[in-house]
Amino acid sequence: MASGKEHCQVSNQEVNAREAMPADAIREPILQMIRADHPDFNTDGFISKDELNKYRALYARKMFFDDNHEISKLDEGILQSLQNHNLIAVNPDEMVDTNLTFGQRLADKIATFGGSWRFIITFGVFIVIWITFNCIAIGKAQFDVYPFILLNLILSCLAALQAPVIMMSQNRQESRDRLRSENDYQINVKAEIEIRQIQEKMDVLLRQISEMRRSGLGIKD
Repeated sequence: MASGKEHCQVSNQEVNAREAMPADAIREPILQMIRADHPDFNTDGFISKDELNKYRALYARKMFFDDNHEISKLDEGILQSLQNHNLIAVNPDEMVDTNLTFGQRLADKIATFGGSWRFIITFGVFIVIWITFNCIAIGKAQFDVYPFILLNLILSCLAALQAPVIMMSQNRQESRDRLRSENDYQINVKAEIEIRQIQEKMDVLLRQISEMRRSGLGIKD
């Protein structure tokens, strides 16, 4: 440790002492996997954290996913996060909003306005003024007499344009919901794997403490 370097038995390279893990601290299931690939692996030596994380991810794959389970891209992301110790939580709103085009942003604003009371009241006032004017106006001033064919045409065109705009906005909301559900799935699976690993570590520690008590090393309850 004085040199600040340790020899990794798996990669067969020198690594910083802070990035090395004593082999005797590795849990038995992972240790068996390492020895299956490296029969000469010695518990008196060291292993780099990068190599250890690789075997931890492999152990998580074996522990959580059975042989008949097809590993999806979401599952691969979980295992990659376990291996690299990266955060897996993301903000789906930011992921969708950062890739929006000008037209998509405009569609969202139109859909937001079209589904508000401000639009309902404004358009209701417009229709009342239109109908009232064409009812009381005289002669050529009546540009849309009863049954208000021009008004019906405007309403039909507005509905025809508004429908796809609202659908565009809803599709992006569905994308946000899908990303959110996928992220929740990844977080839940990763949490379950890590909880299982913590439980195994606790079992090992409790077993070691029990053995030390039985050997009479003076550890008391």
